[in-house]
Amino acid sequence: MTCIDRRDLGLLLLRLSTGGVLAAHRAQKLFGWFGGGGIEGTGAAMEAMGYSPGKASARAAGLAEAGGGTLLALGLATPAAGAAAAGAMAGAAAVHVPNGFFAMSGGYEYTASLGLAAAGLAVTGPGRLSLDHLLGHAVNRGWMVPIALGTTAAVTAVVVGMRNNRVRRAREGEQEALFDE
Repeated sequence: MTCIDRRDLGLLLLRLSTGGVLAAHRAQKLFGWFGGGGIEGTGAAMEAMGYSPGKASARAAGLAEAGGGTLLALGLATPAAGAAAAGAMAGAAAVHVPNGFFAMSGGYEYTASLGLAAAGLAVTGPGRLSLDHLLGHAVNRGWMVPIALGTTAAVTAVVVGMRNNRVRRAREGEQEALFDE
């Protein structure tokens, strides 16, 4: 093994920060930790955002964020972990798109940053300070990257598309007042 270089240290920091934030964020939603609503509250929120059924959507997003985040932090199965986390963040970003880019106005800046960091790690790999490296990259092969990202992109497009259709239909059902009183 050669010396650990600054690229490996940089990837470790990026993995720990991105993966740690994703895992902690979802622990709020799944388990009610850190002041979160737990699966019940998250399920209701997901339903209100157009993701139906709410509880199943909360569990799926939770698995993608918490599982993907934890695996990213550890540097294990990096292509699948990064793709799963990026897909979850794309689903979250879809909710925030109407508010513009910046997070201060409720926009998608934060979710896009986490998703792009996760996707970047899926493509780049975890570096030598990782479980993938320790295990000989058994679950981090080059051919896994396009499969993981492609599959996640397809599934995310379907899920977000279904959500957008639900939201659109709900808005079409709301009729505004025809005349001022």
